[in-house]
Amino acid sequence: MREEEGAPAGDGGLDADLWVERESFTLHLSLRAAPGEVVALLGPNGAGKSTALRALAGLAPLTRGQLTLDGRVLEEPGLRTRTAPEERPVGVVFQDYLLFPHLSARENVAFGLRARGLPKARARAEADVWLRRVGLEEFGGRRPGALSGGQAQRVALARALAPRPRLLLLDEPLAALDARTRLEMRSTLRRHLADFEAVAILVTHDPLDAMVLADRIVVLEAGQMVQEGTPAEISRHPRSDYVARLVGLNLFRGRAAGHTVSTAAGVEIQAADALDGEVLVAFPPAAVTVHRHRPEGSARNLWRATVVGMELHGDQVRLDLDGPLPLLADLTPAAVGELGLVEGSTVWAAVKAAQTHAYPA
Repeated sequence: MREEEGAPAGDGGLDADLWVERESFTLHLSLRAAPGEVVALLGPNGAGKSTALRALAGLAPLTRGQLTLDGRVLEEPGLRTRTAPEERPVGVVFQDYLLFPHLSARENVAFGLRARGLPKARARAEADVWLRRVGLEEFGGRRPGALSGGQAQRVALARALAPRPRLLLLDEPLAALDARTRLEMRSTLRRHLADFEAVAILVTHDPLDAMVLADRIVVLEAGQMVQEGTPAEISRHPRSDYVARLVGLNLFRGRAAGHTVSTAAGVEIQAADALDGEVLVAFPPAAVTVHRHRPEGSARNLWRATVVGMELHGDQVRLDLDGPLPLLADLTPAAVGELGLVEGSTVWAAVKAAQTHAYPA
């Protein structure tokens, strides 16, 4: 990113106040991005991510608000201004590629250039340049059916970038790929986004894609922005249960009086940070120690709980504990075996105050 993160777009970049209202759903998202910035829209299914992307592309008309790109108003319902999707300087990479099956890779990449008036020979030559950039110079004559998923997605990326759009929209671009291809394509995409000089908006439900590819993350839930920040800020200070689960933290809201946080459930948590007022307190599952009998020790946070779920999480076993506070705890498989834990086991869960982190809500 070349400008201050989250800075107003000014005469360059994106400045949007998106309102899309339907009978059962309303999206309202204010979004600004500077040239060279990659912004990820992250959220659960039904949060409004795809609706926001369609609104930016012009495929879902705004009911209110405005959309300005590089100082040019593309849409403002109040002034009856609306630029057709095909006339917007916008490139889109779709989850399922949406390549033209009857055209070769070269012709697919050249399509957008031809649509913008470039002569056929020049468009094909420019398409070859882009195929070389994505490592597919030898595949220009192949049709999409003869390409692997990763190759097809690279063609889709080249097709979106070739006309040099001022706004690049990526709709779950890695979701349809297998794990190995996804890893390779993530690296390719990161390299091309680093060189992209305009605004890029990535829509994803995968926190790893957002953390690796984006300069800034906007979290959507139920059509509203609930949190915004750099990947590091989102990871350290989640502000909703959804974000906390994504980054693997236990998160609770309460009122602090010094080091004591009183939650809505009436449970007190002793925190490392001394604050006053409404706060959020978080700690990782690895900070939770699990015991079959009430432990003797220095842990200031201790609760009785029941194991209601167990699943492998990397090289750890993640326990879902139900008690005065719902908790996640990470144990080694050996520890689970030694404790004889199964679903339904009654345990004691302890967290040292030094391993908690409280911050203003």
